[in-house]
Amino acid sequence: MQATLPQTAVPAQAGLTAKPVVRNVAVDAYRGFVMLLMMAEVVQLARVFRNFPTSRFWSFLAYHQSHVAWAGCSLHDTIQPGFSFLVGVALPYSIASRIAKGGTFGRMFAHAVWRSLLLVALGIFLRSLGKPMTYFTFEDTLTQIGLGYPLLFLLAWQPPKRQWIALGVILVGYWAAWALYPAPSWGEHWAKEMNFGVAFDRWFLNLFPRTAPFVNNSGGYLTLSFIPTLGTMLLGLFAGQWLRASAPRIPFQKFLIAGIVGCLAGILLHFSGICPVVKRIWTPSWTLYSGGLCFLFLSGFCWLTEVKGYRRWAFPLVVIGMNSIAAYMMAHLWERFIIDSLRTNLGARAFQIFGTGLEPLTRGLMVLAVYWVCLFWMWRRKLFLKI
Repeated sequence: MQATLPQTAVPAQAGLTAKPVVRNVAVDAYRGFVMLLMMAEVVQLARVFRNFPTSRFWSFLAYHQSHVAWAGCSLHDTIQPGFSFLVGVALPYSIASRIAKGGTFGRMFAHAVWRSLLLVALGIFLRSLGKPMTYFTFEDTLTQIGLGYPLLFLLAWQPPKRQWIALGVILVGYWAAWALYPAPSWGEHWAKEMNFGVAFDRWFLNLFPRTAPFVNNSGGYLTLSFIPTLGTMLLGLFAGQWLRASAPRIPFQKFLIAGIVGCLAGILLHFSGICPVVKRIWTPSWTLYSGGLCFLFLSGFCWLTEVKGYRRWAFPLVVIGMNSIAAYMMAHLWERFIIDSLRTNLGARAFQIFGTGLEPLTRGLMVLAVYWVCLFWMWRRKLFLKI
């Protein structure tokens, strides 16, 4: 323990000891998988399906590369909870690393606040692309994480019992706020056009300069979703603490129990009519269901890479996962530039080598290859974009 950090500031029961920090390949691989799903939007499988409307194969792939209309879940819907969950997983490792380097609580909290502000600003910047003025909105993945990150950091210093209580307060309190909000009927508490979160945004977002008054987000996404997203990050925090406490063993039993219980709890709340599983408004039942899926994904990656020792297959994912912020920015900023450059240098028909029906897929795979080569170049030179 470093002398600059009071003993009472590092509760061992919270998993914040200064024991050596060993990088977990499974965490990097899972993060890389999540980011790959996000970057792979460029292959536009929905457009490929429209070119082959009778194909069950393309229908299945298109469904899982699209967000469900409202209630339910596709593979694509697991991207944001996976990214948020992994922020929580990484936090015990990050704090332990800073403690080992002599970091104090004050400095680390200041960094957490600074990181939060940068994430919020990046999210607003990305949402403002192509707009005539700064588009103040707070539903971007980075912004949602940034809004809850300082609270996650503070909770990371609490013993597990208090962390679980905090999770319960977040989920039950958020559910109660929505359930008590006036609505014509019970089911409309969770309706897309008018709910507690929409009412908040019609007040909050109109405090900022806009080209026109805010009425609704077309996708149903909300500022207040950062609160249950904090619940998702807390679930990740539990996973990270369990991993560090059990190292070098993997706490499979805890992961599997948490995964199954989370999924079943979300499904039960959904079908009982208490709270639907809706990713777009991040209902408490979605926090539990998607968090359960994240535990199961993490356990699968841990089993393959840490237990069975199969790591070579994961290398392309690790390259992405170790530079997740860079990958996120590439996917949002580079796509058009790369497509135009490929078309200019390879010819207008370069993307049609497998036929016009598969042109979106061919073009997207070429762009993904460029993304990965750039990330590999950064990995080789140990250039990691961190906030």
